[in-house]
Amino acid sequence: MENTKSHGFVRVAAAAPAIRLADPKGNAEEICRLIDRAEERQVAIAVFAELCVTGYTCGDLFTQRALIRGAEEAVESIAEHTRGKAITAIVGTPVLYHGLLYNCGVVIREGRIHGIVPKIHLPNTSEFYEARWFTSGADLGTGASIDFAGSRNCPISSYLLFNLGEACFGIELCEDLWAPVPPSTYHCMMGAHIIANLSASDEVSGKQEYRKRLVGQQSSRARCAYIYACSGWGESTQDTVFGGGGIICEGGELLAEGKRFSSESSLLVSDIDIETIDNSRLKSHTFNSVTPDGTRSSSYRKAYLRVDLGELPETDFEKELDRKLDPLPFIPKGDRLQVGKALDEIIDIQLTGLASRMLHINCKNAVIGVSGGLDSTHALLVTCLAFDKLGLDRKGILAVTMPGYGTSGRTRNNAGLLMDALGVSSREISIKAACDQHFKDIGHDSSIHDHTYENSQARERTQILMDLANKTGGLVVGTGDLSELALGWCTYNGDHMSMYGVNAGVSKTLIRVLVDHLARKMEAEGKAGAEVLRDIIDTPISPELLPAGEDGSIAQVTEDIVGPYELHDFFLYNIFTYGYTPEKICFLARKAFAPGNVSGLVFDGRTIVRWMNTFIRRFFSQQFKRSCLPDGPKVGPVSLSPRGDWRMPSDACPEIWKENISKI
Repeated sequence: MENTKSHGFVRVAAAAPAIRLADPKGNAEEICRLIDRAEERQVAIAVFAELCVTGYTCGDLFTQRALIRGAEEAVESIAEHTRGKAITAIVGTPVLYHGLLYNCGVVIREGRIHGIVPKIHLPNTSEFYEARWFTSGADLGTGASIDFAGSRNCPISSYLLFNLGEACFGIELCEDLWAPVPPSTYHCMMGAHIIANLSASDEVSGKQEYRKRLVGQQSSRARCAYIYACSGWGESTQDTVFGGGGIICEGGELLAEGKRFSSESSLLVSDIDIETIDNSRLKSHTFNSVTPDGTRSSSYRKAYLRVDLGELPETDFEKELDRKLDPLPFIPKGDRLQVGKALDEIIDIQLTGLASRMLHINCKNAVIGVSGGLDSTHALLVTCLAFDKLGLDRKGILAVTMPGYGTSGRTRNNAGLLMDALGVSSREISIKAACDQHFKDIGHDSSIHDHTYENSQARERTQILMDLANKTGGLVVGTGDLSELALGWCTYNGDHMSMYGVNAGVSKTLIRVLVDHLARKMEAEGKAGAEVLRDIIDTPISPELLPAGEDGSIAQVTEDIVGPYELHDFFLYNIFTYGYTPEKICFLARKAFAPGNVSGLVFDGRTIVRWMNTFIRRFFSQQFKRSCLPDGPKVGPVSLSPRGDWRMPSDACPEIWKENISKI
């Protein structure tokens, strides 16, 4: 049964005990000390290094019965130490079975051995000579069992999967990961969420980066969490040095990396998300279709034995969540160079989409409404870059500012300055007289500032742009962004409509960063316009559809009405990407926007729940607008295009999601 208090998280650890070679008793004592440390941290699964009970580099001592018996006695003492504890420990030890020695991972919980998993791929080159002492577990089926370390009838097989509550894990050892088709590929296709790798990988210059790429890539391909525990202090001998330091990845993302070359035992802890893994697999139709040899994956299920370990231990994730959370998930991360490249790539996708459309329809002119706000500014910048790519004169871009009842002096001035700086054709057309006439025609009192009052202005502006496009043979470039589409914060058949929506795949939080990025590039290149771009960034977001203040200031601030875009973008990303419940997203938001977070923004639980309610209500009620969106480029993991990533009935009921929020 699912533990709803866990929110789908499982706390895991990669452990590297400081060992003494060929001293199983002493090593067991150190392993037990690490188990106690992990238990204090409420770790559910602790993965230890390869052959940590004896040491990996024992050489021909592996042929000595004294060492093998000592290792079994040590494992028994470790098992006894786990009695009364909730943790599951996976330790590395040699196991003698029917006269053959296997390099194994042994699963221990609550005082007994639940399963033994032998290594399949044995390296036998360079500094590694495992085939000299060990036998591959490839030929062991799932029917074999052994009395080992005080436990009777322990299954011994390379094809074991272990169920721990809603989590399922499999085991591979070191070189297994380096194989062309790692065993973990099959483990995951058979249902394993987590792969535990017990490793003894020695250090050479540059190898750690390769290991990280290998672990990250396998966790991405197999859509799993991967715990890599590597031998550390005490293992180094003769010509090899072992640095320790674990690696924990999930879906290709590095969650945690341990410090290497420590002279003490190390314990690397992180929280993995089973729900993220399940949802990733649910959305991938290629994940479980066939095995690497082309056979239907279902045919391999009979080759595996599942071992039930009981329920997951209780972990207080509310108190501590050992996991990096990004409060601004749409914004690229890394150093300045990495972020700059990522932002350039996003802009390239946008401008290439627009340029391709214009080339296809043989269009050399564009029409765009420019309000002096953030979205229209970015859309105009992208349009200019698309024209540059096509070798077209920017004068073919007709930028139109259309002041209305709510237009402030600040935005009106910035629109003009921006158009001049970019060298486009510009025009100002007031919509006041047309709207006044329209209100008379439909019998609306213009002193009543309702939806009719607001939406009439948006539709009038769109009509002007469409007709100007017809007149000039141009294409109307849409300015609305992804966040507004998610909330339905647009006027149906008004700013909702265009001939190509360049910002359709870009969130509000990202647009702000993109505009700042382009301002920096303008400055670096000595071009005009950076100053006005920065003032636009600092201008409150507003549709400016209600009369301005007496001093000409903006009277209608969007985020006062619908809520902070930082929260809405966080909600959107997690609902769309991972399928999380509102309850879980609110839990994550409390952690992500807690004091001291990297964004500098802080939201309390009450505020988060309030705007989550708004998000769910608007997201469901406004799907009809998204069902008839114009084309626009997908630039990131989230797209609400009805022809692409998101297929949702316009009349879907939100009750389940609302009920979930009420539980918070």
